[in-house]
Amino acid sequence: MLPRQTRYDYSPITRRPDYHWPGGKRLAVYLALGVEEYIFGEGLTEDLFPGASKPDYANVSWRDYGNRVGGFRLIERATREGFPVALLLNTEVYDHAPDLVDFARAHGCEIVAHGLTNSHTLAGRSPEEERAYLRAVSDAIRRQEGAPPAGWSSPWLAHTQATPDLLHETGYRYVLDLGMDDQPVWLNTATGKLLCIPYALEVNDSSTIIGRQASATDFAQMIIDQFDEMLEASEDQPLVMPIVIHSFISGQPFRLRALRRALAHIAAHMDRVWLTTPGQIAEVIHADPGLAV
Repeated sequence: MLPRQTRYDYSPITRRPDYHWPGGKRLAVYLALGVEEYIFGEGLTEDLFPGASKPDYANVSWRDYGNRVGGFRLIERATREGFPVALLLNTEVYDHAPDLVDFARAHGCEIVAHGLTNSHTLAGRSPEEERAYLRAVSDAIRRQEGAPPAGWSSPWLAHTQATPDLLHETGYRYVLDLGMDDQPVWLNTATGKLLCIPYALEVNDSSTIIGRQASATDFAQMIIDQFDEMLEASEDQPLVMPIVIHSFISGQPFRLRALRRALAHIAAHMDRVWLTTPGQIAEVIHADPGLAV
C-alpha cells in the first residue's frame, strides 16, 4: 500500500452522522478575510506583478491598500449583507494598522491567528522554535483581545511535521488550511484530537485571482456556483462552505463590486443558510464531538 498522511482517516461523504446546524440549517457559510503585514524588503511577498526592481514600492503600496482602505470596506459591506467576518490576522497588524483591527472588533469579527507576519512561515522550524512561535502569536492576540484565539491559519498554508501536534499542545481548538472535506474533520495529534474546519483552497482570491489570473467576475461566479451546488447537496447532509478573501485583493473596488454580487446572492437564501464563522462551527462540533469524523 502507498505511504500516505496519517493525520486523518479516509471517510466517504456518504457515511457520516446526520445533524443540523443552529436554526435547523444544513449549509454553514463562512467568510474569512486575510489581513496581513509584510516586512519591507525581506522574506516572502504576495505581489501583483513579480520581478519588480528593489526597493519595491509598487507592490508594497498595493498590499498596503488593503489595510488602509480595502479591509474597512470589505468588513463594512460584508456585515451589511449579514455576513460575520473571520479575520485571519498577522499580529503585526496590531502595530502597523491598529485602526483596522479596532474597526473589525467593533463589527464583531472573529480573530483567527495567522502568524506574526506573512513574510515568514512555519516551514523549516524546529519543534522548539515552532512551539514558541505559536505561543507568541496566541499571546499577542490574548493581550489585545482579552482571550486567546481559538483558531489557527498558517501563513502561506505552510506546516512542519509537528504543526498539528504543537497546535493542540499550545491550546488552539481548530485549524483551517486544509480542503479535504465539506465537513469538519478530526486530526490525529500526539496529545489528542485537533478539529479541522474546511478551508477554501480554490474559492480563494489569492490562489484564484493572483495565482491563476481569474477575473473578479470569474471569482464571483465561482462563489455563486459553489454555493448553489452546495446548497442543493446540503438537502441530504450538513455542509460547510468557506470563502477566503484578502484585504488587498478583494478590497480593490472593482473586485469588491463583483464580490458583493456573490454575497448578495447567498444572502438571498438566508432562510436556508447559517452565515457564521469558523469559531462558531468549531463550538458546535466541540460540544458534540461525534458529529465530526
